Amino acid sequence: MSASTELIKELRENTGAGVLECKKALDEAGGDMEKAAAILHERGLAKAAKKADRETEAGVLDLYSHGEGRVGVMVEVNCETDFVARTDEFRQFAHEMALQVAATAPRWVSGEDVPADVIDERRAAFTQEALDENKPEDVVERIVEGRMAKFLDENCLLGQAYIRDDSKTVEELLKETVAGIGENIQIRRFVRWEVAEEIA
Repeated sequence: MSASTELIKELRENTGAGVLECKKALDEAGGDMEKAAAILHERGLAKAAKKADRETEAGVLDLYSHGEGRVGVMVEVNCETDFVARTDEFRQFAHEMALQVAATAPRWVSGEDVPADVIDERRAAFTQEALDENKPEDVVERIVEGRMAKFLDENCLLGQAYIRDDSKTVEELLKETVAGIGENIQIRRFVRWEVAEEIA
């Protein structure tokens, strides 16, 4: 069954994928819009993974001030070319990341950025908590792993739920953006200031 122009157009509007990719996905899904969107999503993630090792030496700094100047954020987002760095889609993504940082106050970009001493300290604290709760020894390790995963998701930007759609993480949004733009994108760093906060 060949997909109709209307279905292709609707799928393209919903996913941002190219016309040919939408047609192939709809044909493969037998005209089922949800299945076709799932196929495109899987392919998008695969495309993002293939681009992950490419150099990102262009990009933008996005500055955001919130709450009448009570919170300020600067985020650096990198891509491969100046051409992409100037596009509205890329700049919008960078701005969304600044909004995310302002709203959720992450401490690191990803779990790889968390210092080893913080990991050790949190793991020890979660272990002691589980033991204090009289949890059986054979489940303590699983409880600690679950609490560590939650700690990392809450404190690492990529693991957080996206503020505009909590059904996806920031990392999933990043991969979708990579697939849509066609270049590797990396959130390199950010800083967040809040009036009267303690300086570490």
